[in-house]
Amino acid sequence: MAAEAGARPLSPLQPALEPDRSHPAPRTPHSYSPVGTSHLAPHAASRITPHTAPHPHGDDLLDYPEAWGPVTTPVGAFQLVPVRVERDLSLLSAWMNDPAVAAFWELAGPESVTAAHVRPQLDGDGRSVPCLGLLDGTPMSYWEIYRADLDPLARHYPARPHDTGIHLLIGGVADRGRGVGTALLRAVTDLVLDNRPLCPRVVAEPDLRNTPSVSAFLSAGFRFSAEVDLPDKRAALMVRDRALRNLL
Repeated sequence: MAAEAGARPLSPLQPALEPDRSHPAPRTPHSYSPVGTSHLAPHAASRITPHTAPHPHGDDLLDYPEAWGPVTTPVGAFQLVPVRVERDLSLLSAWMNDPAVAAFWELAGPESVTAAHVRPQLDGDGRSVPCLGLLDGTPMSYWEIYRADLDPLARHYPARPHDTGIHLLIGGVADRGRGVGTALLRAVTDLVLDNRPLCPRVVAEPDLRNTPSVSAFLSAGFRFSAEVDLPDKRAALMVRDRALRNLL
């Protein structure tokens, strides 16, 4: 859930995710312009129609997250859609300027701050893919799916080939504290394991101070592996093993 990859390796974690089991608040769809979001309010519940590009040819470090498709979750239909800066920057920047998010991601400021974090991932070799998370067609979360074994994180734990990391923030206040984060963490790690056959496990490194986030990972089938000292935080190394995915 912490932001890593691209310009700011090993940046901190996302806002609190409370894994309670109450029902999410009703979602009110709005129109979503496919290009440009400068008109959006900081927490507007917008809609986006996913672009289903044909599966590319050749090798891909993360097995094409854009082609993973939608899944049904206990909180609604969910899909990862790769970020497009011209469409999504205003919305992402608004989320980053939410104090609850900024406390862990440290990307508050003008849109250029968020752009400087996202663009190196989009322009890189594909080891980190920034995505919007759509719930029932509405963008409500930001994800980074990354190759943990090719990341600076690998210097801080016994990485295995094709380990896959995830970072997450929940953008809307209405989607926090209702078990949404837990449900989506499980769904996304299932997507990783289903679509990346060489991946032995999914890892994450939430800040130890972010107790609700750590609890959400535990509720989503991760196990606590170790405490690790990263350059900007002391983290809880969380692991969801392929071999244990149906047991936890």
